[in-house]
Amino acid sequence: QVQLVESGGGLVQAGGSLILSCAASGRTFSSFVAGWFRQAPGKEREFVAFISWRGGSTYYADSVKGRFTISRDNAKNTVYLQMNSLKPEDTAVYYCTRKSDATRAALTSPSSYDYWGQGTQVTVSS
Repeated sequence: QVQLVESGGGLVQAGGSLILSCAASGRTFSSFVAGWFRQAPGKEREFVAFISWRGGSTYYADSVKGRFTISRDNAKNTVYLQMNSLKPEDTAVYYCTRKSDATRAALTSPSSYDYWGQGTQVTVSS
């Protein structure tokens, strides 16, 4: 079993920054391929960012590229999402997740991930 707990969400003004953290427990996290998704009210869950198990490979949704940075510290079993230049359209519940395999196949699809955190709310005011 894997447990994922997100933190760091909150209310921020447009143009501001937040750092989300995802603490993992249970099975060894260092071999996990991890991702962040988000879901706004009335919308489907959408892909935000992906990071390989060593952290050497990342991938971002076009909507956040250049503004968000995903990283990980395997010694701390933690994945981070640095969010800069936030926009009101970034408002959503953000979820940390583990990919069910170690490949990049279908990495933007929620169905490719098996363990999810409970989510943390990010609200960006205009």
